[in-house]
Amino acid sequence: MDEPKFRRVLLKISGEALAGDAGRGLDFDVIAQVCDVIKKCLNAGVQIGVVIGAGNFWRGVKDGGGRMERTRADHMGMLATVLNCLAVADVMEQHGIPVRVQTALEIRAVAEPYIRSRAIRHLEKGRVVIFGCGTGNPFFSTDTAAVLRAAEIEADAILLAKNIDGVYSADPRTDPSAVKYDSISYDQVLAQHLQVMDSTATSLSMDNSIPVILFALKDPENIYRVVMGEKVGTIVKEEKRNDR
Repeated sequence: MDEPKFRRVLLKISGEALAGDAGRGLDFDVIAQVCDVIKKCLNAGVQIGVVIGAGNFWRGVKDGGGRMERTRADHMGMLATVLNCLAVADVMEQHGIPVRVQTALEIRAVAEPYIRSRAIRHLEKGRVVIFGCGTGNPFFSTDTAAVLRAAEIEADAILLAKNIDGVYSADPRTDPSAVKYDSISYDQVLAQHLQVMDSTATSLSMDNSIPVILFALKDPENIYRVVMGEKVGTIVKEEKRNDR
């Protein structure tokens, strides 16, 4: 068996991706396919942390904007991530995957509180750790939470599994001339305002030199391909500078 390229990764899954074609709620067939691939990665020796968005249930800014106080709307989004975390954890257990859910907001009846050292211990024991409730703070996205947890657990890479197959120069759904990048720097993403992650998440990944690989979850096998070193989607990383 080939050796995986990454020893430990943080997999960020958008809530919309878990909803399948319906766009809302949960598609358990999609979740089952994702869990099958995660188990395949574990068997290859890869340690996996997971952050899941909540766009299939609630987006604080979009759904509560102008009608709710922002902090409360964001707290609702954090709680919505827990719905996804518990659903994915349940399917993982059905597939024989050891898993723990940790949340940034304490909900001890259903999940462990997030403790970095405990999370790392779980990973070292071969368990998947699913991180819920974002960062635990309003005004921060789950993309930022993914980068933060990746930095804390010393992940080798952040895997962004979304509904799009890479980073484009413009929105390919509205601009047929949009060009897909195989590789791009953090600086370019920020300068061109590309919709990879929000600017806070991008800056945090840049400051901690964590490569971000964005790819489509439509084919869950992409997760395995990425951890094994295949070129899938777009990688966002530090720009190589020529020595002078």
